[in-house]
Amino acid sequence: MSSFPLLTVAAALPAVGAVLTAALPAATSAKRRDVNKVLPLGVSVLTLVLAAIVAIRFKPGGARYQMTEYHSWISDFGIGYSLGVDGIAVVLILLTAVLVPVVMLASWHDADPVANDAGTFERNRRTQGFFALILAVEAMVVLSFEATDVFLFYVFFEAMLIPMYFLIGGFGDRTVGEDARQRSYAAVKFLLYNLLGGLIMLAAVIGLYVITAKQGIGTDGHGTFDLGTITQALASGKLHFSPVAEKALFLGFMFAFAVKAPLWPLHTWLPNAMGEATPGVAVLITAVVDKVGTYAMLRFCLQLFPDASKTFGPAILVLSLIGIIYGALLAVGQKDIKRLIAYASISHFGFIIMGIFAMTSQGQAGATLYMVNHGISTAALLLVAGFLMSRRGSRLIADYGGVQKVAPVLAGTFMIGGLATLSLPGLAPFVSEFLVLVGTFTRYPAIGIIATIGIVLAALYVLVLYQRTMTGPVKPEVAGFRDLHARELVVVTPLIALLLFLGVYPRPIADIVNPAVRDTMSDVHRTDPAPAHPITAAQVAAANSQGGGQ
Repeated sequence: MSSFPLLTVAAALPAVGAVLTAALPAATSAKRRDVNKVLPLGVSVLTLVLAAIVAIRFKPGGARYQMTEYHSWISDFGIGYSLGVDGIAVVLILLTAVLVPVVMLASWHDADPVANDAGTFERNRRTQGFFALILAVEAMVVLSFEATDVFLFYVFFEAMLIPMYFLIGGFGDRTVGEDARQRSYAAVKFLLYNLLGGLIMLAAVIGLYVITAKQGIGTDGHGTFDLGTITQALASGKLHFSPVAEKALFLGFMFAFAVKAPLWPLHTWLPNAMGEATPGVAVLITAVVDKVGTYAMLRFCLQLFPDASKTFGPAILVLSLIGIIYGALLAVGQKDIKRLIAYASISHFGFIIMGIFAMTSQGQAGATLYMVNHGISTAALLLVAGFLMSRRGSRLIADYGGVQKVAPVLAGTFMIGGLATLSLPGLAPFVSEFLVLVGTFTRYPAIGIIATIGIVLAALYVLVLYQRTMTGPVKPEVAGFRDLHARELVVVTPLIALLLFLGVYPRPIADIVNPAVRDTMSDVHRTDPAPAHPITAAQVAAANSQGGGQ
């Protein structure tokens, strides 16, 4: 157990920053508004420093959960404030900490007052409230990645919905008029879908506690929510589920995570939410919050219910395969830039979930890398698209054309983000998508082969998007476009650098992730499939002798 509560501090810092930011006095001038934004930006940068320290202190060859903290919370029900991180949690905390300050810089003016038809300024909410909500989301996401108590995880898994609801409904995208009804619809749909998933998960969480209490797994005759205690009891045979109970509990957890992820057919809230949110908030949705769902599949579904995971694995693979192709097909037909990226993300989440439930080390390592790389590539594409849309005041693809002639840097960064989205070799998502496909193919060849259709469709929707917006004659409305300025360059440069670096050298992330993947494979009692035609000792000896004779 760590002597210094580093994990608590890493989550508490943005939470405290959110409170302090919300408490700032309302700004009456543009200069004062910018001053108010410095505090949350500074807090997010300090959180990034703490996340980097967590990553540096983490030892890939050490204990499974490190920097652990525990304090009794509600002892009568076996609930504890229990934190710890494995390699998968470490890289996702780092991803979150990298993206939040980037999102803040990109969204610097997204909550500023807007002139109405009468030429006066209107503002329904204080500007700093927008940034306070972003910090609140960061705090709850980080705690979700750190929690090793099932009930504690559930609390933050649900609590993050509240600030996200207000970010979507209260600070929605205003590039296409002021249709508050659409924003409200998207926010309510997001909330209701996820609350329904959370309600079903809560029933499963209670069921898990009841079973542990009946079998005496907790202390003083109570049950337990501690992940480590439960998994150890499962491994030793002290805790056992009936097949029906395990399947029911697995489905309760999986439903909530599939909504959050989102997995087809529980995905329909995502295009609405991303379409109505500002580009920065859309990045928070798909690159940060949704990753909690896929992460939880690895941490809770597979560890707590290994037999049910294997039973339902093939069905989930089919759903993920449908999501890959369905999302890509709908992306091809979109006229709205943000909805195109939303449907592309549904396709990408299909790859992530497919890698998780392929039950191979390559598939799960690829899925974890995909979570990181998808977060970076989607952030790059969405934020550059946001800069593009802010110049034109429209998110319709048909309203653009010839942008690369008047804003070549904007067009170039947009291209890199798009090429990363289609997993071009040399950019970060390629490695993860390749590992997912290889890991799936070794156990489920047919699903692995069909999933490659998603790659072809990704090339189609990305290249068509670039062609229609960036090439061709310069439209009159585009002719006066300004290229990326200093703040926007600061936003996109680290994202492009990460896409290039992790595309050619993914080892720093892989070295942290691989031990956690091996532990997860052990939890579900799975090993990688043996080759169809294993190499014999005689063949090895013959190859060695031939090599020595040359």
